[in-house]
Amino acid sequence: MQFNPPNDKSPDLPLVSIALCVYNGERFLREQLDSLVGQSYPNLEIIAVDDCSKDSSRAILKEYQQRFPFFKVVENEFNLGYVKNFEKAIRLCTGEFIALSDQDDIWHLDKIRIQYEHIGTNLLIYHDSAFMEDNGKMIDMKMSDIIHLYRGNQPEVFYFFNCVSGHTCFFRKELVNEILPFHPEHFHDHWIAYIAVNLGTIDFVPQALVSYRQHPTTSTDILNKRKKFRRNYHENRDIKKLRKDLKWIKQCATFQKNRNPEFLNTFLTLFEERLDTFFSFRYAQFIDRHFDILYFIQKYRKATKKAFVYRQIWGLRAKLLWVRMFSFWVEEE
Repeated sequence: MQFNPPNDKSPDLPLVSIALCVYNGERFLREQLDSLVGQSYPNLEIIAVDDCSKDSSRAILKEYQQRFPFFKVVENEFNLGYVKNFEKAIRLCTGEFIALSDQDDIWHLDKIRIQYEHIGTNLLIYHDSAFMEDNGKMIDMKMSDIIHLYRGNQPEVFYFFNCVSGHTCFFRKELVNEILPFHPEHFHDHWIAYIAVNLGTIDFVPQALVSYRQHPTTSTDILNKRKKFRRNYHENRDIKKLRKDLKWIKQCATFQKNRNPEFLNTFLTLFEERLDTFFSFRYAQFIDRHFDILYFIQKYRKATKKAFVYRQIWGLRAKLLWVRMFSFWVEEE
């Protein structure tokens, strides 16, 4: 890769911090670091936080720190985990704008410049991404082929889905005090997007500015690269998802500056009611009424809207009863 690192800071442009989190990333790390230090935007600091790597990641980071004065390395004394490591990296950023970076992607060399030029009055701007195989071979598919990208200020869009991937985030530092601390059970990028649309607006650049590597060890597995194991028939994925969604909606409700608290409180009440009943007609009616906004991000559905809304009538108790009956039939056979 050919690049010209930004050796001279420009006094006319604000400082942009890149928060890079690393853990056992030696395989792809150099390629990603080259795309970071080679950014065409001239006023950068890169904050690389290593989360107790056991491979050569720390040595690679220190090498880049010696070569580039704007590259800073922090080594954790104990493992924080993916989400909390990003929290630490963000706290260490001093720039007016902050971008997040994973360890195994490849950035377009104009990524930061383009995002800075397009952020306007928005609190956050993100972009499309091109998928890349584990071996670096590009896949003829982009993020926007799978999901709808959203621009605007409606938090309801983010109750079920997220379209703002961490590696695409570019946001104003004023968001930091609002988004931190992160809850370790929820993805940090989903939370950042949710807070940003509550406090202001978000936008996206339709251009794919990152080659987004897909392999079994990525934190999010959008293309289902992880090996699929045979599930025990006693387990029910829908039930697990309902409980996970409830945790996320409750997390959203902890934010004290929600743009539409009435909507959220009604939604949460109906969702909890559904998880404690056999039938939930009020929840299904609510979903039907607000379907276009709650399911905006989801691009493809296995059923029509009418069939999907009808399934929302069934409460968790009915689903649990079905699982028990199915398990009994399997055992009898």
